[in-house]
Amino acid sequence: MTFLSTAMAAITPVDAALEPQLRARLNAKAKPPGSLGRIEDLAVRIGLIQNRLDPRIARTDLYVFAGDHGLTQEGVSAYPASVTAAMVGLFLSGRSSVSAFAKASGVRVRVVDAGVDADLLSHPDLVAAKIRRGTRNAAREPALTADEVLKALSTGFDIAQAAAADGADVIALGEMGIGNTASAALLMHRLALAPLDDCVGQGAGHDAEGLARKRAGIARAAARSDASAPLAVLAEFGGCEIAMMAGAVLGAAAARRVALIDGFISTAAALAAVRLVPAARDYCVFAHGSAERGHPLMLQALGARPLLDLDLRLGEGTGAALAAPLLVAAAHLLTDVATLADVLAEPG
Repeated sequence: MTFLSTAMAAITPVDAALEPQLRARLNAKAKPPGSLGRIEDLAVRIGLIQNRLDPRIARTDLYVFAGDHGLTQEGVSAYPASVTAAMVGLFLSGRSSVSAFAKASGVRVRVVDAGVDADLLSHPDLVAAKIRRGTRNAAREPALTADEVLKALSTGFDIAQAAAADGADVIALGEMGIGNTASAALLMHRLALAPLDDCVGQGAGHDAEGLARKRAGIARAAARSDASAPLAVLAEFGGCEIAMMAGAVLGAAAARRVALIDGFISTAAALAAVRLVPAARDYCVFAHGSAERGHPLMLQALGARPLLDLDLRLGEGTGAALAAPLLVAAAHLLTDVATLADVLAEPG
């Protein structure tokens, strides 16, 4: 438990006393007060996270955490588990959807092998951090041991800390893992106290028969354990990549960096992180509202309103890559826009 004690000590709520100064700075700009709506709110959030009136967003690093799930043995996914490793290869080749969006947004992408059920070749953009080769089948036994959960959390924490130390201002979180919408649904069910049926969606694209099979497999897992405490829930139902993302949220918060959260699965990881260390919520910015069924309720449980609403449900960090330029723009609003007094003082 030393890791969690360290994280709790390192993560403090943002200093709300700075907000009136940030608002006053925005209201003094050469524009009507409040006329830039939620971009102004985002600028304030960034200023609070960095604890400065002149925040900067010069670099966003996007980590795509990959892992496999034993729960796929229950038919919860429309695709075979081997797709996870294949997609990792696609990410590293630079030809995936998130690769294209990240290139357009000026975001650096790295892939983390948190628990892929395959031996992956080394690559400059691959972080080898495998906890195990896929989780156990959560419908039959705990997906992870307590030690594996803590190792995943601490590894994610260290990855985020290292990114911050290397100059990242934003640590964006994406994922890849066949079956991980099932795992995320179970986490949501227990940590957001939501009815199980409200947590289960189509995932990667089930038809009606596949969705019924997915619901049945998830129900078997839920019936096997009544875990409700965050660490226990992660052990019973979590994925290596989800637990590692939760640790990365904590690491970003401890470093006073923005944790930019992607969609349904990434939000489940953020939910776990916030249930472990509530102050971490202050450092989370939610990129988009996923079309996955449970996402609106999970965002509601976190008191979050996402930046974008584009009906995305791919994962990979695609929504985070698309939202990243909004953070840059919000920071520049505080630092680069003239004040109304400056404009009025100019001759002519």
